Amino acid sequence: MAVRIDEMDRKILSQLQEDASQSLDEIARKVGSSKTPVWNRIRRMKEQGVIGRQTVILDPEALGLEACFFVLIRTSEHEAEWQQKFLRTLRERPEVLEAHRLAGDIDYILKVRVQNARAYDAFYQALISEVKIYNVTALLSMEEIKSTTLLPL
Repeated sequence: MAVRIDEMDRKILSQLQEDASQSLDEIARKVGSSKTPVWNRIRRMKEQGVIGRQTVILDPEALGLEACFFVLIRTSEHEAEWQQKFLRTLRERPEVLEAHRLAGDIDYILKVRVQNARAYDAFYQALISEVKIYNVTALLSMEEIKSTTLLPL
């Protein structure tokens, strides 16, 4: 269920999305408020689950993770036990940045970040040794055109 937020909350959230390392004083100045009300709103939005964990965004290429694959998975298995094992396997693999269950012909799509094609193959071999999968299609991203964590507020 969506949480009700007002325009000041949106301004604060926009500032946090841009740079969560800003001080409360900086955020308050930018949104036209004072420090205590901003802190109270941030605390409330954390309690409501609007604001989750805070983290940093790393540059994968600077860390040698130059290959991004989108992996399309079709399965003939739909039992709860298979699904639990599959999901546990995905959660344990640090290469899997995102995993989505889909409607349509493809059951799952994964976003996988690795060093190169050889590293992807090692990931693929490990995955299929853990769980039975009917069909896997890997698509190599040639260029990242847009990537953001900023939600439209």
